[in-house]
Amino acid sequence: MSAPNKSYDPVEVEALKPEEIERMRDEAFAAFAAAGDLDALAQAKTAHTGGTSPLSLANREIGALPPQAKAEAGKRVGQARGAVSKALAARQAELEAERDARVLVEEAVDVTLPYDRTPAGARHPLTTIMERVADVFVAMGYEVAEGPEVEAEWFNFDALNFVPDHPARQTQDTFFVQGTTPDGKPTTGDESGIVLRTHTSPVQARTLLDREPPVYVVCPGRVYRTDELDATHTPVFHQIELLAVDEGLTMADLKGTLDHMVQALFGPEMKTRLRPNFFPFTEPSAEMDMVCYVCRGTSVGNPDRPCRTCGSEGWIELGGCGMVNPKVLIACGVDPQKYSGFAFGFGIERMLMFRHNVEDMRDMVEGDVRFTRPFGMEI
Repeated sequence: MSAPNKSYDPVEVEALKPEEIERMRDEAFAAFAAAGDLDALAQAKTAHTGGTSPLSLANREIGALPPQAKAEAGKRVGQARGAVSKALAARQAELEAERDARVLVEEAVDVTLPYDRTPAGARHPLTTIMERVADVFVAMGYEVAEGPEVEAEWFNFDALNFVPDHPARQTQDTFFVQGTTPDGKPTTGDESGIVLRTHTSPVQARTLLDREPPVYVVCPGRVYRTDELDATHTPVFHQIELLAVDEGLTMADLKGTLDHMVQALFGPEMKTRLRPNFFPFTEPSAEMDMVCYVCRGTSVGNPDRPCRTCGSEGWIELGGCGMVNPKVLIACGVDPQKYSGFAFGFGIERMLMFRHNVEDMRDMVEGDVRFTRPFGMEI
């Protein structure tokens, strides 16, 4: 049996020669220095420090050396691998610093710029207040009913007891929609029988025709009149009406309903009063007033504290109301001997002017965001 080869020189192993180890180390240094970004450096790292890199393969050769030769070869390879790892860490730190500096410039945020260049939107206050009023009645058990804005003249007038020669049925008060005759010729004036509804009361007639009493509905919507646009009038505005038809309803039920509505919208201390009036679709009819929400009536007979809102009268007119005329019930197929009902209606624009001291109705229709934005996005 032969003795161990103690004279074996590890330098004779090609991969472990000092000049070869230096070459592998220098190639790694050059690859790291040439990496222009972190992705390129990651590829160089794999090529020069990975399991199949030249230095890793050289390190594997050490295991085949005799014991007395391993120490020197291991020291040589270890120093080279350590230098490579140190160079890799240094280059990575440089590239990360360059990346962070570049990001700070490219993704910089100017905190001095205005934050509200895209201002928040706003709902139109007419929509908000109309929904709020409807919610008051929905909480009382009413349903919300809607109808067409282009309406048949029968629903808009005849069913509501407007006589044929009533002034509201004239073209100077109502928008008539052009139609066609049976032979295809266009109609003019009031010959078409189709109008832009002048109030939301036609919805009440349609509701009574569609369902059997008891009926409790509230009808919000857009209506049209031939008014000039000024500070207190507009040809297109909004109304909300309520209709209750049931057995045994009286004016006392109407008064209690109106009191609840006013207190829910203006405060629990508000009071109402009814003044006799005339409307074709109600009998008896009344105008409903509420205590002035500004002066609460203290301006009456007090010249030292005048109130511009109510003219120092202490009351503000809100809308018309009354018991449903039996002729309207009959036109809609309801037995007036068995059922009675009450109705009430008012303008939403007028309500908005009361609640928020809006002085010019034109502000509501001109679309200026400076008017709607203060009301916000209340839902």
